Amino acid sequence: MKIYYPFYFLFVLLGLNLVSCQHHDNRNHVLDSKIQSKYTAQANKFFDSSFDVICNRHPMQLSYLGIKKNYGSWDDISDSFFMEDTKIIQSQLKYLLTSIHPDSLNAQGKISYKLFKYNCEQRIAGQKYLYYNYVVNQEDGLHAEVPTFLMNVHRIDSLQDAKDYISRLEKVNSLFQQLIVKIQVRASKGILTPKFVFPKVITSCKNVLKGKPFDQSKEDCDILADFNTKIDKLKLKPELKKELQAQANKALLNSVKPAYENLIASLEKLELQATNDAGAWKFPDGDNFYKEQVKEMTTTDMTPEQIFNLGEKEVARIHAEIHQIMKKLHYKNDNLSEFLHFMSTDKSSFYTNSEADKLKFLHQAEGYIDHMRNRLDEIFITKPKAPIVVKRVEAFREKSTGQAFYDQPAPDGSRPGRFYVNLSDMSAIPVYQLEALAYHEGIPGHHMQIAIAQELKDVPKFRRYGEYTAYVEGWGLYTERLGKEMNLYQDPVQDFGRLSMELLRAARLVVDPGIHYKHWTREQAIKYFEENTAEPPGECIKAIERYIIWPGQATAYKVGMNKILELREKAKNALGTKFNIREFHDVVLTSGAVPLGVLEALTDDYIKSKK
Repeated sequence: MKIYYPFYFLFVLLGLNLVSCQHHDNRNHVLDSKIQSKYTAQANKFFDSSFDVICNRHPMQLSYLGIKKNYGSWDDISDSFFMEDTKIIQSQLKYLLTSIHPDSLNAQGKISYKLFKYNCEQRIAGQKYLYYNYVVNQEDGLHAEVPTFLMNVHRIDSLQDAKDYISRLEKVNSLFQQLIVKIQVRASKGILTPKFVFPKVITSCKNVLKGKPFDQSKEDCDILADFNTKIDKLKLKPELKKELQAQANKALLNSVKPAYENLIASLEKLELQATNDAGAWKFPDGDNFYKEQVKEMTTTDMTPEQIFNLGEKEVARIHAEIHQIMKKLHYKNDNLSEFLHFMSTDKSSFYTNSEADKLKFLHQAEGYIDHMRNRLDEIFITKPKAPIVVKRVEAFREKSTGQAFYDQPAPDGSRPGRFYVNLSDMSAIPVYQLEALAYHEGIPGHHMQIAIAQELKDVPKFRRYGEYTAYVEGWGLYTERLGKEMNLYQDPVQDFGRLSMELLRAARLVVDPGIHYKHWTREQAIKYFEENTAEPPGECIKAIERYIIWPGQATAYKVGMNKILELREKAKNALGTKFNIREFHDVVLTSGAVPLGVLEALTDDYIKSKK
């Protein structure tokens, strides 16, 4: 049995007197700024200690942060461990509410207080729907995370790091035993992925087991190749290196292989029970679950019906803008559906699957990011220090992952930010979307926002590493439009690419509640996408299947973008000639990720300060 001590004991030990600030509760004067700074510094120690307590229970999170602590272990992913975490968070919230008064804090301290309270309350309330998730799916899950984590996160800088890598390999089977239990528990409660998911996940699992030592191939499997490459860089005696390789081979055969084989066998059994029902409505209390998901993802009180109506309105608006592009391109007629189909299928819109074209695609993405980097001073004050690289998705997972995504850098600088592009099928990524995609995933999108947040000073860790989907993805989508405002889409075809990507996010507002709230089938949603977006046919299917397994997530992008644009317009109208776009972007970026309501409050404070 593990014993957890209330957090106020921790602060008695630290000698902090946070309670003293409550003597000011009923006084009608503003605390001296030095006193506020003192109390804020004390509160930040609590916030950081709270973050560390949870983080230290999760070895994988420590590794993502570049911290080599408990480096040879995986997380405990059991539901019981999750509930233990939640109990700790409940004690943290109790301490916050009873021992720290927000009026005693400075402006940033007040934001931290509000966000910490919000996060704790969200986590505690989320216990009601603890089992309402697909723990493995075609987009996400430990079956894919384990090899990518080892290859991209677990650094080998010493002999001990190599031993820890092997230790993690030896523990994969135990980790997957927990994973299988989680899947089975959810299935028993009616939370089972739709039938289309199973072949994709099973194929992804089988791909991990390709190569030596799993078969007679001449090529090493991806994990072994990674391990050998990393230890080659260490100055080890040949006999020690050979011993490490033998241990890694043994761990792969005795732990990794049975782990994946058992997972595959479990999934094949559950596949027989699966149905084609796509929406969250099929869950027990599914409608209320989806409503809560929409609120959590958008950080608003919007209902699924409001989201759906907004989507239809935005799709119509963007269609009208694409009509203007059609005129610029002198398209032969005014049939929008025909034009969208032509752009999504015309061979000139895509590179071939040749290796030369794939490399050309990567270099082109790098070029857009480099060009934008040289223009940043025009519209930004604060810029990130962390570098970014463009990478292709690894072969073992490229068939199941999306078109493109971003992985954050290590805070200590040991790992750059990474803009991943999936090059398995070049007919899935139109060249005309690449410019907007580079801005969204790279600079000034996700990389800039996330790296700046990680590099913030005088704010607690939970804010530097925090995420709110509406803010993060809203910013990414906003930066696609920012490129237009900077006159970067010189070619109307590239500008169409930008609009086609905004159209994709607007259409999500229709299909997500359509699937999960209005009982649309997978086929209905795919048909809507094929008729109303410029996505290639295969990508329409992939997109809809992604929204099916992440209820509500797809609603966040456009809601977040619209809010940022709304707040920018609000500041412009209020300040007139005093409005400065560089200052506004600093307001958005220099407090870390925040719920949209908090972002509005920050904008209001900016307006007051300028007036």
